[in-house]
Amino acid sequence: MNTCPAFTHLLVVPHLHIQNANAISSPLTHGFPSMTAFLGLMWALERKACSLGIDRMAFNAVGVVNHGWQEQVTEGGFVKSFRLTRNPVDKDGSTAAIVEEGRIHLDLSLVFALNAEDWPEDQRQSDVSTIANLISGMRIAGGTVFAPDKPWQRRHQPFIADFTSDGDDRHRSFREACVRLLPGSALVARDDLIEQRLAQLQASTPTATRLDAWLSLSRTDWHYTDGRWQSSRPKGSGWIVPIPVGYGALSALHPAGSVRNARDGRTPFRFVESLYSAGEWIGPHRLRSPQQLLWYADSQPGDGLYRCRNDYAPTIAATDTP
Repeated sequence: MNTCPAFTHLLVVPHLHIQNANAISSPLTHGFPSMTAFLGLMWALERKACSLGIDRMAFNAVGVVNHGWQEQVTEGGFVKSFRLTRNPVDKDGSTAAIVEEGRIHLDLSLVFALNAEDWPEDQRQSDVSTIANLISGMRIAGGTVFAPDKPWQRRHQPFIADFTSDGDDRHRSFREACVRLLPGSALVARDDLIEQRLAQLQASTPTATRLDAWLSLSRTDWHYTDGRWQSSRPKGSGWIVPIPVGYGALSALHPAGSVRNARDGRTPFRFVESLYSAGEWIGPHRLRSPQQLLWYADSQPGDGLYRCRNDYAPTIAATDTP
């Protein structure tokens, strides 16, 4: 599947306060949890909701809007280190090794795409309250959800945007939802930037690869030209970040239960590695449709690809008003 699945409603759970979420999103990136963590949360939430009788809807995609973060790293200087904790002593009383675990505190909103054709209107508020209570007791990217403790924080309540009507009403519902998510930044996919940077690199270095393009996008280079220093990220180039977008197969698919110490002995097993792409943080008011915000799973076992996808497409003019 390479297009966003169909949905009838957006369920927005605003301003969740999360402590000690996983800041190491992959072997090569850090700074925000991977989108795989939020898709996993969505599927776990769907299972929990079904177990409570809320089985009239399917959770098809999820969007993330970040309002604030505090990565737990040392301050000062160009090189930073994670603030680590020492584990309890071993059974024999010796000092346990320190395992590097990056942590981050987050203030974010989750947007779930629900497909619920026959969702009774008088039942919606009750279901939303039940789902919100379920989220408050779950882990999000390994972090703990804390209830808001300030009056201005408690005014943020989950709400539904209805997309069962015609085009104008759908657009209005999405614009209203985006306004309520401000100020904040939404993470979207920018796979197109890798192709653009690759073409630029190959113009001077024909042997350049997509890895070179990805690494080039992941850093800021400075060069001295025409009597002044110039950046590889000029003004208006956006808040571009390297992100993991899923997993690629390293082995064949092993039958269920054939690999020792696998987490689930009832599911076929496969060794994988992380897949990487580029993402961009943009304001929700710049999004033109829900599909540009939402992330969904695209599994292609035959090709060994298990990807998170997003249908964001940049506009031609960056100054256009959405």
